[in-house]
Amino acid sequence: MMDEPWWEGRVASDVHCTLREKELKLPTFRAHSPLLKSRRFFVDILTLLSSHCQLCPAARHLAVYLLDHFMDRYNVTTSKQLYTVAVSCLLLASKFEDREDHVPKLEQINSTRILSSQNFTLTKKELLSTELLLLEAFSWNLCLPTPAHFLDYYLLASVSQKDHHCHTWPTTCPRKTKECLKEYAHYFLEVTLQDHIFYKFQPSVVAAACVGASRICLQLSPYWTRDLQRISSYSLEHLSTCIEILLVPLFR
Repeated sequence: MMDEPWWEGRVASDVHCTLREKELKLPTFRAHSPLLKSRRFFVDILTLLSSHCQLCPAARHLAVYLLDHFMDRYNVTTSKQLYTVAVSCLLLASKFEDREDHVPKLEQINSTRILSSQNFTLTKKELLSTELLLLEAFSWNLCLPTPAHFLDYYLLASVSQKDHHCHTWPTTCPRKTKECLKEYAHYFLEVTLQDHIFYKFQPSVVAAACVGASRICLQLSPYWTRDLQRISSYSLEHLSTCIEILLVPLFR
């Protein structure tokens, strides 16, 4: 891992372009798994485990991506198998995206209430063989862009000195506004894990929509700025459908 986040480096624009190229090659999510009804439960498990192990959002989102697409392609028949696959997805994602000292240990996983409540104990052999199975299923390629890989880059342009509240007065403290907007954006980023409907959109669209939805919640005008359009290459029209889906739970 780099010491400096890529989105703050001199090659940020080039990295962003590469990620945009890679997302065009992502496989289509068909939602064919017979265990799709169990998806939300296992996503919650991955979210809780990643929070317990203090994993970065990119690792969490990659883990869910791996789980979803593996379930979409292969018939996992038992709860124990699905638990093993889910935990293996998290381990692989953390090894690929996070610091080495953040990668969960087997004892740490088995000791969590999540697994012990189900009377499951995973062995090192089970996890290693499942990791290998996953790597082969994804052709040993884990460089798979998710919305979490784009969000921080778009957040760089998320607040401007020219922003207004409610179309009337300028923001008094752009720094505080940006901090608040970042919290909203990461909230929406986690919302996208809860429903596979977001696979309808490219990951960069979802990330940009998280920023757009956050600006709407903060009543910043305009909802989408020229700087955001420049950095993301998306207009508000490109994002409107995804933003609407993100905002629905807030207005029920």
